[in-house]
Amino acid sequence: MTGPGRSFPRRLRHLLGDVAALVYLGLCAALLIWAFAVSAGDNEDASFAGVIPLLATAPASFVLIALPDSPVMFVLAVAVGALVNATVIGWCSRALRRGGGASSA
Repeated sequence: MTGPGRSFPRRLRHLLGDVAALVYLGLCAALLIWAFAVSAGDNEDASFAGVIPLLATAPASFVLIALPDSPVMFVLAVAVGALVNATVIGWCSRALRRGGGASSA
């Protein structure tokens, strides 16, 4: 059944199950792990390591980054931003794969 009768969680799971969305989520997870690994060491350039995952998940992550400064809020901002963007990527990917049904005359 592919009509408007689908529930919201089922639609979301359908969009996030797309290959492009899963690749994007994996990339965001890798960037988040990399940022924590780099900032844990004694590296002088580590202070800006957290910017990369935030930029990869923008603009949704910028909304949540204004919350109190803690590692948990940083992870939450990146996770929510990645999920929002992956949903949009999945929707776009499926729409492009489906193609336009109407002919242009």
